[in-house]
Amino acid sequence: MKFATKLIHGSHSIDAATGALSIPVSQTSTFAQKSVDHFGKYDYSRSGNPTREALEESVAVLEGGSHAYAFGSGMAAISSTLMLFAPGDHLVVCEDVYGGAFRAMTRLFGQWGLNVSFVDATDPAALEAAIIPATKAIYLETPSNPLLKITDLCGAVRIAGKRGLLTIVDSTFMTPYLQKPLELGCDIVLHSGTKFLNGHSDVVCGFAVVNDEKLAQRIHFVQNAFGAILGPQDCWLTLRGLKTLKIRMEESQKSAIRIAEWLSANPRVKRVFYPGLKSHPGYEIHRSQTSGPGAVLSFELEDYPLTKKVLEGVTLSAFAVSLGGVESIISYPAKMSHAAMPSSERAARGISDTLVRFSVGLEDPDDLIADFARLI
Repeated sequence: MKFATKLIHGSHSIDAATGALSIPVSQTSTFAQKSVDHFGKYDYSRSGNPTREALEESVAVLEGGSHAYAFGSGMAAISSTLMLFAPGDHLVVCEDVYGGAFRAMTRLFGQWGLNVSFVDATDPAALEAAIIPATKAIYLETPSNPLLKITDLCGAVRIAGKRGLLTIVDSTFMTPYLQKPLELGCDIVLHSGTKFLNGHSDVVCGFAVVNDEKLAQRIHFVQNAFGAILGPQDCWLTLRGLKTLKIRMEESQKSAIRIAEWLSANPRVKRVFYPGLKSHPGYEIHRSQTSGPGAVLSFELEDYPLTKKVLEGVTLSAFAVSLGGVESIISYPAKMSHAAMPSSERAARGISDTLVRFSVGLEDPDDLIADFARLI
């Protein structure tokens, strides 16, 4: 069954009880039991809910995993996954990791003894050199946020495998339509489902997906014990959004390629970061492990006044936090996605005050280009 068909028919396409083409919303906190000795499949919605189960099984099928777990946000998925580790454990993390993940790792989990080393994950030697006896996992984003850096996942898996480490990948930018890290040997795939998976800017959610039974049990334990679950109404909205993932990604990606090429030819744009450009570092590696460059790009403008003018002057793109909606969203990493990162850390990673991130929606690309052309 091909991906587009899996989106519609891969899991829970028809309600078994009624034949409904839309999975019912089980808007309940608890479930009546008939026996003291034998509880039913569901007892309390934190532990399990039919609507959430339908969504989790659908995401697992799309990602090529055995189990997926839905959380109340992307950060809840990341933080719950970090709870697999113990005080004194060490992680090797890509240096330009999402700002919220940086904050959680350094300020939240750092308080109870989780140690982290940030390295240039595009350099396999740097990844390997950062591993110490206490290291338990390598944590990656590829493409990374916001500079779209590319990490060789197969290479990272080989490095991790030699040391018995987990490989964790945030694949939000790619979605399972364009990249399947589990099939490349990675252990845990994370998504901010708020973005492309839901795709309509009306739900905040996150996922952790695995293909190993013991690892699944550990994550399920954390999900149930910590309780950062996704509610049934938001699960239903995400199930609805998933059905159009392929066509949304294809259309937005085609537009992103055109816009990246237009920006690259503009003299007031210093640099464009997009893995669909042959000039992008890691272009060939990205092509080898994905089926497309995605719908997110970043670009650096010639100065701050122009940056401010563009951010505040666009009319067809929302100047907002987040990405992956049907509407185009333009963001300012220095004060949005990476505001939690100290300015010195941002500067060291190349996240400048003239960097803009652009998530391409479903508008006509000619209109989006014309909107930029008024300002740049």
